[in-house]
Amino acid sequence: MSGIELASPRGRLIVAATVLGSGMAMLDSSVVNVALARIGEDLGAGLADLQWVTNGYLLALASLILLGGSLGDRFGRRRIFLIGVVWFALASAVCGLAQTPGQLIGARLLQGVGGALLTPGSLALLESSLRRDDRAKAIGAWTGATGIASVAGPFLGGWLVQYASWRWVFWINLPLAVVTVWVARAAVPESRREHAGGRFDVAGAMLATAALATATFALIQTDSLGGGGTVGVLVLAGALGVGFVLVERRAVSPLVEPSLFANRVFSGANLMTLLTYAALGAMSFFLTLQLQITLGYEPLLAGLASLPITVLMLALAAQGGELGVRIGPRIPLTVGPLLCAIGVGLLAFVDAADTGVAGYLKAVLPGLVVFGLGLCVLVAPLTATVLAAAPPGHAGVASGVNNAVARTGTLLAVAALPAVVGVGSDYRDAAVFSPGYRSAMLVCAGLLVLGGVVSWLVVRTPEDAPRGPVSRGTSRG
Repeated sequence: MSGIELASPRGRLIVAATVLGSGMAMLDSSVVNVALARIGEDLGAGLADLQWVTNGYLLALASLILLGGSLGDRFGRRRIFLIGVVWFALASAVCGLAQTPGQLIGARLLQGVGGALLTPGSLALLESSLRRDDRAKAIGAWTGATGIASVAGPFLGGWLVQYASWRWVFWINLPLAVVTVWVARAAVPESRREHAGGRFDVAGAMLATAALATATFALIQTDSLGGGGTVGVLVLAGALGVGFVLVERRAVSPLVEPSLFANRVFSGANLMTLLTYAALGAMSFFLTLQLQITLGYEPLLAGLASLPITVLMLALAAQGGELGVRIGPRIPLTVGPLLCAIGVGLLAFVDAADTGVAGYLKAVLPGLVVFGLGLCVLVAPLTATVLAAAPPGHAGVASGVNNAVARTGTLLAVAALPAVVGVGSDYRDAAVFSPGYRSAMLVCAGLLVLGGVVSWLVVRTPEDAPRGPVSRGTSRG
C-alpha cells in the first residue's frame, strides 16, 4: 500500500488526530506537576502521596503500554486508540472529582490505563497510514506538537490552578477527547498487523505490572519500610522482572518480541531513552516544586517559567527531525542529551536569591534555553530511530516498548530521587527542599551525560534509514 500523502488534507488530519490524542496524555503528565503543591494543600497530601499522584499514572502507563501496542496491532490501531481516548477522558473526570489523596491516586491509575491504550497507537497510525517518504517528517511534526503539549502543560496548569481550581487540569481533557474522536473517525484509516494470531501474553502483562508496582512501592515508601524492608521489596521486584523476561522468551505470542532487541540500534536507543527520560521527568518534578516552594512563584508564574522551552519546540522540533534524516541518528542522539545536561546543570543552582524578573533572567532562563535546544535536537530523531529499527508490522509494539521505557525511567526517577537527596515529609520547608533540589538536578545532569555517551557508543543509522541529502519533506528508503 502506497499510503496517504502527508501534504493532503487527509494526511494533515491524521497527524492532527494523533497529536491531539497523544498530546492529551503528555499534557496531563506535565500539567499535573504544577498543581502538586496546591493538591497537597487542598487534600492534605504528604510528599509520598504527591509522588503516587505522579507515579500512579506512570505505573499503569508504563506497565500496560506494551499490551496497548499489541492490542492495536491485532484488533485495529484506530479502534484501540479511540477506546483509549474515551477511557482517558472518563478517568480524567473522576480525577477532578476526587476528595482524598487515595481517590485521586486510584483515578490516576485508571488514567494510565487509558494512556496505555492511546499512546502507542498514535505513532503506529502515522507509520501505517502515511507514505513511507513522508513518515520521518510526520514524526518530526508529531514530536514537536506533542512535545509542545508536554512543556506547555505547566503554563496551562498554572493558569487553571491559580484562577480556577486544580481540578480543571483534569477536566480540560474532556473537550480535547471529543475533538480527537471526531477527527480520528473522520480521517484515520484502520490498520492492523497481518497474521496476528495466537493467545495474549497475560502472564507477561501481569509480571511487568507487578515488577514495576513493587519497585515503585519500595522506592516511595522507603521511610516506612526501613532499609531492610526496602531492599527486600526491591529484590522481589527484580525477581518479578526476571520472571517477565523468561516468560517473554518462551511465550508463543509474547508481549515484547525478543527479536526486537537483537537490533543494536533499537536496544541502544531504548537504553538511551531510559536514562534520558529518567532525567527529564525528575527535572520537571523538582523544578516546578522549587519555583513554588523556594522562590515563592504562584502556580501561573511557575508555569510561565517554562515557556521558552515551548517556543523552541514550536520553532525547531520539526527541523530536528529533518536533521536526523539527513545525518543519521548518532550525532543528534549524542549532542541532544549533552545540551540538556548543560541546561539542567545550570538550573541546579537556582535558589532563594533568584526571585523576581532579574533572578529569572539570570538563573532560570539560560538553563531553560539550553535545555530546550537539547530537546529540539533529541526528541524527533529518537522516535524515528526506534520505529525505523523495528521490523515491518511491529510499529505498535516498537512504539509501545519505547514509550514504556520512557515512562519507566520517569517513574523510577521520581520515586527514588526524593529519598536519595534527603527530601521527605517536610518538603514544604524551603530550607530542606532547596539542597535536595540541587542534588537531584545534578543527578539528572549526570544521567543525561550517560545517555549521550550510550548513544555515541551503540547507536548507528539503521540499514533502512534515510541517508544523505534529501529534499524538503521527503527521504529515501
